[in-house]
Amino acid sequence: SFKEPSCCRVCCKSSWNQLQDLCRLAKLSCPALGVSKRNLYDFEVEYLCDYKKIREQEYYLVKWRGYPDSESTWEPRQNLKCVRILKQFHKDLERELLRRHHRSKTPRHLDPSLANYLVQKAKQRRALRRWEQELNAKRSHLGRITVENEVDLDGPPRAFVYINEYRVGEGITLNQVAVGCECQDCLWAPTGGCCPGASLHKFAYNDQGQVRLRAGLPIYECNSRCRCGYDCPNRVVQKGIRYDLCIFRTDDGRGWGVRTLEKIRKNSFVMEYVGEIITSEEAERRGQIYDRQGATYLFDLDYVEDVYTVDAAYYGNISHFVNHSCDPNLQVYNVFIDNLDERLPRIAFFATKTIRAGEELTFDYNMQVDPVDMESTRMDSNFGLAGLPGSPKKRVRIECKCGTESCRKYLF
Repeated sequence: SFKEPSCCRVCCKSSWNQLQDLCRLAKLSCPALGVSKRNLYDFEVEYLCDYKKIREQEYYLVKWRGYPDSESTWEPRQNLKCVRILKQFHKDLERELLRRHHRSKTPRHLDPSLANYLVQKAKQRRALRRWEQELNAKRSHLGRITVENEVDLDGPPRAFVYINEYRVGEGITLNQVAVGCECQDCLWAPTGGCCPGASLHKFAYNDQGQVRLRAGLPIYECNSRCRCGYDCPNRVVQKGIRYDLCIFRTDDGRGWGVRTLEKIRKNSFVMEYVGEIITSEEAERRGQIYDRQGATYLFDLDYVEDVYTVDAAYYGNISHFVNHSCDPNLQVYNVFIDNLDERLPRIAFFATKTIRAGEELTFDYNMQVDPVDMESTRMDSNFGLAGLPGSPKKRVRIECKCGTESCRKYLF
């Protein structure tokens, strides 16, 4: 016979905060949620909508979390415990007053347009925080991602899905490597030259994980079939992004950009260019659409022949937001790990110089690489056009906004 359980638990889709709000609205104490008679009437500030000063008393119009706008109330400053929200409110207010060429001193009353701007800014911050949380929940790499926009009211991009590795398009197959190395020590005692030697190439890294090959030479890392472990010095790109990075809104009309929050040493791996692998024919079709939008997210995989392209417009990682520069601090290398098909290399960015914390990361969308010995590298003459959608084909000219002394004035 069936015996009814004494306790039944179901998964709740409401967040912890939402459940706390429901308890307070119903005036119910709940020890499990941390809601007691002592804090039953402690409501949380979602954001501040307006400000006024009567005599010497400061008041704020408060939007309470879990309540509609119509329930917002004016509260004296001493009633508010939200120090961080108060500081951000005044920081946004001062910045907007300066932008409007008003005196920086806080007025006693805010005009409606200014109050509306502050509300929109608060809503934007919440949207960007949610997006930041989503990005960090999806990333598989060590480096954290932060998001900030102190320039305008633009929120998260509407059509972008964060991925950590190539998404293979229709009709394309990535063949897994069949063999690996048998080295005891891949750097100091490689057997048969380790994985690079098996493909007649040189070992790419020093003992600090910095690339020591000149630009244009391919990198062959150890793979899933190799005897060596995770700490092998020939496993660098496959470990993913190691640095904390920030997606930020540029103030010179270049849209979103990426800056590093940590110092990056010269020749260190920074990130991969990840997206959807498509055929060159499909890339040409999409490229015509992107040209009309003024976007450049197509990266030709023309290491040996121009057959495939990486499209990072919809599916991509943080490299989607890295801007172009005619004097970049990132250099592209072709990398082979678990797939040795030379038509499908992984695209890795390495630092060309020491990059300071807070500095923007950039690469040249139309990079040129010094010619090297063809037989030793198996490079073709089109490598200098990699990173350029439909490289040799007719494209719409896009003006360059990098602002460097060596600027070529056009992306391509």
